[in-house]
Amino acid sequence: MASMNELFYRDAYVQAFSAKVLSVTASKKGFEVVLDDTAFYPEGGGQPADLGTLGGVKVTDVRRTDAGIVHYCEAPLEVGQVVEGVLDWERRFDNMQNHTGEHIFSGLVNQAFGFDNVGFHMDDDVITCDFNGVMTDEDVAEMERRSNEAIVANLEVEVLFPTQAELDAMDYRSKKALTGKVRIVNVPGCDRCACCGVHVKRTGEIGCLKVLSRMKHRGGTRIAFVCGLRALRDYDARVRETRTVSNLLSAKPLEISATVERLQNDLVAKEAKVVELVKTIFALKVQAIAVTNEPLVLVEDGLTPFELRNFCTMLAEAKKSPLIVVLSQTATGVYSYVLACSDDTLRTWSTTLNKALNGRGGGAKGFVQGSFKADVDAIHRAIHELWASC
Repeated sequence: MASMNELFYRDAYVQAFSAKVLSVTASKKGFEVVLDDTAFYPEGGGQPADLGTLGGVKVTDVRRTDAGIVHYCEAPLEVGQVVEGVLDWERRFDNMQNHTGEHIFSGLVNQAFGFDNVGFHMDDDVITCDFNGVMTDEDVAEMERRSNEAIVANLEVEVLFPTQAELDAMDYRSKKALTGKVRIVNVPGCDRCACCGVHVKRTGEIGCLKVLSRMKHRGGTRIAFVCGLRALRDYDARVRETRTVSNLLSAKPLEISATVERLQNDLVAKEAKVVELVKTIFALKVQAIAVTNEPLVLVEDGLTPFELRNFCTMLAEAKKSPLIVVLSQTATGVYSYVLACSDDTLRTWSTTLNKALNGRGGGAKGFVQGSFKADVDAIHRAIHELWASC
């Protein structure tokens, strides 16, 4: 049970401390170490556990259990000894910045729209919040603006332990009904929420909050954002990526979208020309092929399924053969195909050839489209054997 008086609660800014080892137990996750006090925050309230070292031994996880706060260590410590604990402070402060930023954003969303934060997850690189209502891009941008105004205002982040009577009269956010000792984190004008996490003392320490994405999720809205140094790292990565794309496109960074749009339009125009050229080539090929009463099997390199269909259609319209099969290799021993024949024999041809050639596909109105897993000689044999049997 949380005492709400552990060292990480008494002073969230402690980076190193000394504590006595009360117990050490070997487990599948390493060695479970319990101390008489700790600055290591155990995973909870959506906030990840702290990492660091105890007596020079690496701490890989921290959890609250019935036995107390357990530090999972890579090596055993001696019961009764006093050890120095050292936190991975960059990780801890990053979590404090982002968790406090989440309070501000979620509280402002609740004030503006009445939506609750029904899902909160802190990854190493992004914060994800799920709200049980729909927000537009404009709504989210406004919440981001208000959040950053609160950050710039450098408001004090208050931690309260109200009496039951005070709690009953208090308006606060909570995901579940609470009993016993309740810890309230209050950001004046922004949020008042029951929370067991650790936070910065003043909102100015958050630095900034930047929304990365908005998407619909289970009838509500999922928001991804970053705060503080994490936001700076994200910005640096985006600047590097923008610079790289800018150089590849020979475009100024703020003109990338316009350049891409122009290139897309050019590509569409070129693709249209290619389609017309391919159509012309197909027409010339069709003209050069003699009419036959035998199966016509053609292998063409590099055709897309759409081009296969067009070529086969042109051959069928020109009545070059009662049975036309156009093939194009897509991988070693794999051929895409389009088959054209009369409607009354279409199903027989499709079923029999697919079975004989490890094929798949189907169709109607005189055409079957699919793929065979066989070599060209086997395809030719199967087609001519079936033709001879009809």
